[in-house]
Amino acid sequence: MKKILLLIGAILLFQNISLAGDNISFVYINGSNNNDEKMKSWFENGVAKLHPVMKKSFEKNEDASDLFLNNGKYVINSDARIFFWGDKSKNDLGFVEQQLDLSKAFSPTIAYGVRSLIAGFLHDAIWVQKSHHMLPILDDLHNTVMKEYSEGNQVVLFGYSAGSFITYEYLFNKLPYLNAEDLFEAAGADNTVRKFVAENPRKNTCISALSKAGLGAVTSDGKLRFNSNREISKVKYLDLDKYTEEACVPDGALKGIVNFASPLVLFYSDLADPDYELTYYNRFMLKYILEHNLFMLTVNFKEDPMGFPTTRNLTAKEFSEKAKIDIINPKGFVYDNSKVWSKRTFLLAHTSYWSARKTFSKAVAQSFVDGYRFMLNSSDDGNTKK
Repeated sequence: MKKILLLIGAILLFQNISLAGDNISFVYINGSNNNDEKMKSWFENGVAKLHPVMKKSFEKNEDASDLFLNNGKYVINSDARIFFWGDKSKNDLGFVEQQLDLSKAFSPTIAYGVRSLIAGFLHDAIWVQKSHHMLPILDDLHNTVMKEYSEGNQVVLFGYSAGSFITYEYLFNKLPYLNAEDLFEAAGADNTVRKFVAENPRKNTCISALSKAGLGAVTSDGKLRFNSNREISKVKYLDLDKYTEEACVPDGALKGIVNFASPLVLFYSDLADPDYELTYYNRFMLKYILEHNLFMLTVNFKEDPMGFPTTRNLTAKEFSEKAKIDIINPKGFVYDNSKVWSKRTFLLAHTSYWSARKTFSKAVAQSFVDGYRFMLNSSDDGNTKK
């Protein structure tokens, strides 16, 4: 009897794991100026209203249900997940507000008001880009993603406003798009190091793993620098797979990202500079997204003054030609739709994604479909293969 009960339990456990593997969690990430309880409640209440409508939009759009939910195989979890980082900048913002108070006595009322408004909206966006602030946030977000993954859920990250900085940095730092042998060759390692790496192959890794292993890190000027001590680097390199497992996103954990109300281009414009070293690594990050069935979607209201288009939409073939990189069997996509009409004034549009949630949600579901079809609209020639 005991053996029968154990067998039944094992079957039920297997069924639960299988069901959990078919679930998708939407994780919503806050933006700038969300660093007090009032604004935190505003964000949480907004997400609570938005998420059921977003879920329904993907389910009711036949094409989205087919492509995103695999004909109903996958189920979007009913409960929204929230990743909140706004409280981490509170102390630094307090210092800025103290300095603002000093100017209140001698500044004209209008000038003080505008200065205070600018500080409130832009402080967090600038604060979070600094590596010593961003990296701990990325690790916390990775813990959230891995918790969902351990429960059998795939994750879609929704980055609101400055939250789009975090989704981008998460992809850049956590996706395992780096081949160790190619990486050391590109970094100009000497023949001895390159021979050692070739003789000791390791799994593809991510920038976070390099940093945690003590092999290398991204500097403030956008360079990826490696440990100059050859012998120490060899020892650390042999442990790289362990750090890759700890720090990088495993296959199947992340389904994609949706950025909205996104000023990403405004704050990351240096990525367009061909001399900026990280542009080189972004090419491999995007190659990874396309080849591993991930998506990077941006949806902005056209009235939103902070909603900047991220890129001109390109097919996989066009991207391959422009980036001068081979893309094999593309399945994922990168797509921008910054033309959504919110029917709000430009003063209200940036904060109206909750109130105009039906319009926004329908646009996200349809943009997923349009992005998938547009990106893969390439013939089976050149560097891309369907």
